[in-house]
Amino acid sequence: MTTTNRIDTLSRYHLLGRSGLRVSPLALGAMTFGTEWGWGSPKDTAHRLLARYLEAGGNFIDTADGYTGGTSEEIIGDYFARNGGRDSAVIATKFTINTIPGDPNAGGNGRKNLRRSLEASLRRLKTDYVDLYWLHAWDGITPLEEVMSTMTDLVRSGKVRYIGLSDVPAWYFARAQTLAEKEGWERVAALQLEYSLVERNIEREHIPAALQLGASITPWSPLASGLLSGKYTRERGVVKGDGRVAAIQGGGNPGFEKLFTDRNWGIVEALLEVARELDRPPAQVALAWVTRRPGVASTIIGATKPEQLEANLRALDVVIPEAQAAKLEAASRPELVHPYHFFENEFFTSGMFTGGTSVRAEPTWFRPAAR
Repeated sequence: MTTTNRIDTLSRYHLLGRSGLRVSPLALGAMTFGTEWGWGSPKDTAHRLLARYLEAGGNFIDTADGYTGGTSEEIIGDYFARNGGRDSAVIATKFTINTIPGDPNAGGNGRKNLRRSLEASLRRLKTDYVDLYWLHAWDGITPLEEVMSTMTDLVRSGKVRYIGLSDVPAWYFARAQTLAEKEGWERVAALQLEYSLVERNIEREHIPAALQLGASITPWSPLASGLLSGKYTRERGVVKGDGRVAAIQGGGNPGFEKLFTDRNWGIVEALLEVARELDRPPAQVALAWVTRRPGVASTIIGATKPEQLEANLRALDVVIPEAQAAKLEAASRPELVHPYHFFENEFFTSGMFTGGTSVRAEPTWFRPAAR
C-alpha cells in the first residue's frame, strides 16, 4: 500500500443536502466488510481499508444492518473502539431488511422494526448515535407519515443526527420532503440511489427532485458491480473475470443480472477507449464521471484490497475533457421515454409551449455538472 498520506481532493468536503453535515466526496462503502457472503474482506483487511481511508482525509462510512449479517457494523464498531476517532467520522447505516427470519415485524419500515433495527445497529457499532440513518428501501406498505414521524423522533432523541432515503420512488421522496416542511419534521438530507454510466435512470425524476427539494445524491454501485472496472469480459454469453461475478452470477439478483446487456457492453467499450486516451484506469474514469454529476455530494466506493481503495481514491484527480465526455454521453445517455420526449422536441418546446419564441432553458432533469 502506498505511503502517501492525505489526499487533498478527498478532504474537500461537501454539505449533505440543506444540512450542516460535511462529507467527503467519496464515501467508503462497507458492504464488503466480512466474508459471510462468499466475497469481501476479513476483519484485519477491513480495518486496514478503514485506516487508509480516514488517513487520506475521508470521513464518510456507509454500512447497513443487513450487510454480511451484521458483521460489517461490528467490524466498524470494533475499529473505532480500538483506535478512537469515532466523533470525527460520519457513520451511516440503514434499516429495512428483515434480519430475524419468521418475525414479520423484524423487517420493513414500520415503527417497531425501525426502532429495533437502530438499537441493534448501535450495539454492533459500539456507539450511542449514528450520523445518518437511511431507510434502505421502500417496502410498499408502511405509511410515509409513520416513517417520517418516527425518524424525526429519533433525531430529537439524539440517537440519529440526519436522515436519508435509499432506493425509493421519486414521488415518495417528494412527498416525504413536502410533509417534513409542512409538519416541522426532520428533512431528508440525501438520497442513496444506484447511479453509473450504465444506470442513469435517476436523471429523469430523482435528480430534479433532489435539486428542487434540497437533498443530495449519494450514488451506490458507481462501477456497476465491477462491470465498469474493465475486469469482466464476455465469452460465448458467459461473463468471465475475477470478482464477485463468480459468486453472484446466476443467483437471480435483479440488480446484478440486468448489467450484462449488449447496450452495457457498448458503454464499457466507450469507457475503455476514453480510459486509454486519458491514460487512466477505466474505474477511475467511471468514478470521476459520477462524482461530477449534478446533485452528487458523495459517491460510495467499495474495495476488498488496499490497492483497490488507493486507486479509487485517486479518481477525484481525473478530469474528463469535453471530447471524451461526449463519447461517454453518446454511449450512455438514457432512452428518451414518455413524457420526456415532449420536453426535448423542438416542435413542442418552441411552438406549443413558448409561443414560437427562441428563449429556452436547459431541461432541469439533465444539466452539465457544475463542479
